Amino acid sequence: MKIEQLYTKCLSQGSYYIISENEVAIIDPLRETNQYIEKAKNDNAKIKYVFETHFHADFVSGHIDLAIKTNSKIIYGPNAETEYPIYNAKDNEEFKLGKIIIKAIHTPGHTLESTTYLLIDENGNNHAIFTGDTLFIGDVGRPDLAVSNGLTEIDLAGMLYDSLRNKIMNLGDHVIVYPAHGAGSSCGKNLSKETFSTLKNQKKSNYALRKNTTKEIFIKELLEGMPPPPQYFKKNALLNKSGYVPFDKVISKSNNSINVEEFHKLANSSEYLVLDVRHQKDFINGHIPNSLFIGLNGTFAPWVGALIENIDQKILLISDTGKELEAITRLSRVGYDNCIGYLKGGFKSWKERYPQEKVESISSQSFVDNLKLNTIKILDVRRLSEYSNKHIEGANNIPLSLLNNELENISDIKNKYYIHCAGGYRSVIAISILKSKGIHNVVDIAGGFGSILKTNLNPGCYNSLTTCTI
Repeated sequence: MKIEQLYTKCLSQGSYYIISENEVAIIDPLRETNQYIEKAKNDNAKIKYVFETHFHADFVSGHIDLAIKTNSKIIYGPNAETEYPIYNAKDNEEFKLGKIIIKAIHTPGHTLESTTYLLIDENGNNHAIFTGDTLFIGDVGRPDLAVSNGLTEIDLAGMLYDSLRNKIMNLGDHVIVYPAHGAGSSCGKNLSKETFSTLKNQKKSNYALRKNTTKEIFIKELLEGMPPPPQYFKKNALLNKSGYVPFDKVISKSNNSINVEEFHKLANSSEYLVLDVRHQKDFINGHIPNSLFIGLNGTFAPWVGALIENIDQKILLISDTGKELEAITRLSRVGYDNCIGYLKGGFKSWKERYPQEKVESISSQSFVDNLKLNTIKILDVRRLSEYSNKHIEGANNIPLSLLNNELENISDIKNKYYIHCAGGYRSVIAISILKSKGIHNVVDIAGGFGSILKTNLNPGCYNSLTTCTI
């Protein structure tokens, strides 16, 4: 028996490859399925089952393509209804894989169909659980994504409490916990950077598994401070439920070079969005007017989903040479399948023929040395939790995820707005959004708040109760 966690940092997502004898099960696969097929081929094994813990909202799963390519069976838990063939496991139903057993345990709460899969080893011992979004390391899944049919998030949170205590916590302290996500995912509030643990450790460290927690306290703690889900979550969940265009067809259609003349023509049409996926420093030094920056070097796909509201948006790519296929693949992971192609020759071919724009950017030290903080406008685009922990006195906080809905609050800029995030990635995304809306009087603070903290800025400037000057 072998368990392999395949963790994708951009999505903070873990899929699982399990093999016993010459039979393989895949749990929560990514959309690009060849990696699983190649592993099975190298192991001289056959993929027998594709287990889904629930209808994922934060990425498009590869379950349909994988099942078709390998003639394997898609397994969901009870209550899952799809528009393609699946097998609905009954609560506590067992599936034989080589010498081991995978047992479906229905654990509703995050969603109604959420199911945890228990791996029982060759000796009949409970070995590991694959919990999906039911139980994370340090947290549990949010209960507000499947609200419908008269059910509220409070109802689902109550179901989750019962699932954790009646179905999971009694499986044995030694059992390994393999969740679907880690830190950075929007499927929970405060996930750990660790990608697996044991039930024993989670009972000690995870607030949701405290022994004496009542259902009322659990629900209050779970829902308190829960940010709204990204807008693409419902769209991805629908794709996972109803089906989608095969990944290979998406790649074939999108991996298309476009010469600069044709690209220029398309870029000037409101029908297309120019998406620049280079490093933020390259975007600062020169970019196509009105283009949106979301760099591949950050959490690319989740920001695409959060900020591009139309999942069917026609997209034109600007990327470094050799990064085009990666960008198309990562777009498809969150269902953005309508990439038309990429600029042949990259941004260099554009700037040789057509006008470009640049971003004004200053170092954090220059920001501190030359500016009076109580006389300028500062926009902090970090999350509210980051801002609440520590921020510059007088800075206006609009989290990047909410910026499109808050533009009226900054559209009357007369003086420059100095914009920062934590490290310099999100601030450039924000600036690209503002510039595309005609707001150009903006300055990037290079290195973000992390860099500002390393300067000689008066510590009092971080105390929201004081007036900060330099």
